Amino acid sequence: MLENQYQYDLPEAGCDEAGRGCLAGPVFAAAVMLPPDFHDPLLNDSKQMTERNREKLRAVIEREAVAWAVEAVSAARIDEINILNASAIDGNRFRTRLEIPRRCIVKGDGKYADIAAASVLAKTHRDEYMLRIAEEFPQYGWAKNKGYPTREHRLAIREHGLTPHHRLTFNHEIDQLELPF
Repeated sequence: MLENQYQYDLPEAGCDEAGRGCLAGPVFAAAVMLPPDFHDPLLNDSKQMTERNREKLRAVIEREAVAWAVEAVSAARIDEINILNASAIDGNRFRTRLEIPRRCIVKGDGKYADIAAASVLAKTHRDEYMLRIAEEFPQYGWAKNKGYPTREHRLAIREHGLTPHHRLTFNHEIDQLELPF
């Protein structure tokens, strides 16, 4: 069972991102502040949830959160500034120019409800975006692989080339190690 918050002395937002290791599409980051008494039995790390449950929870989180935000960094911007700078939030680091108290928690989306909620929002917003652009470029299988480096995606790149949505600084070769999806 997830803890509601890391600490209760100050208002707290959980942050997470989705799409960091993709060959195509933006990286999405989300921040969520949940009420202290928030509980939903479906809430978990978004990678451990079904797509259907993520979509159900997205509506609940967006309705019941004290505050939430989702932002994206485009593939072109990722190529300009590097994925490490584009993905400001990850379990072991948080990049900001702001002087705010923070704590980086590895695998926090499986430990704290506010981080899990951010994980759900980042994933569902990114998946929604990838489904939209998949209509324009169906040959890459983004409706299924969401831009991750599957064999199908790499073969499509070899056959059809890159799109404006591909991250040009990422290795698109077919013989590269595939990430599980």
